Amino acid sequence: MKKILFVSLCLSHIAFGDSLGSLLFHGNCTTCHYEKKEVSAPAMAEVRARYKTAFADKKSFIKYLSEWVASPSKEHSIMLDAIKKHGLMPQLAYEKDVLEDIAEYIYETDFNNYDASTHAH
Repeated sequence: MKKILFVSLCLSHIAFGDSLGSLLFHGNCTTCHYEKKEVSAPAMAEVRARYKTAFADKKSFIKYLSEWVASPSKEHSIMLDAIKKHGLMPQLAYEKDVLEDIAEYIYETDFNNYDASTHAH
C-alpha cells in the first residue's frame, strides 16, 4: 500500500510540473540542505556554484556529485571548508540512478532565483 501511495504521489507531482529529480531532492536533501540558506549543511546554491565551477559540463557534474554523495570522503571533496564547518556528510543508502536524478536537478536549477513557496520543505 505504501508503494502505491508513493507512486501516486510521485505521479501527481510530475503531472503538476515537478520533475522526478525535484521530488527526490525536496523529499530527501532539504532535510539538511536548504536552497539559499546555510543551516546544518551548505546551501544548495553554494554547492551548485562550487560544483559547476569544478565541473562545467553536465555529464561530469552529475557523475562526480552522485558518486561523492554515494561515498562521501574528505579526500575527494571540493568543499573542504564545508566539511570543516559542518562535518563530513553521512553516507546515505540511495541507489545510483536516484543520486543521478538529484544531481541532474541540482545542475539544472538556479537556486538563487528559486521560489521556495512552490515546494514544501
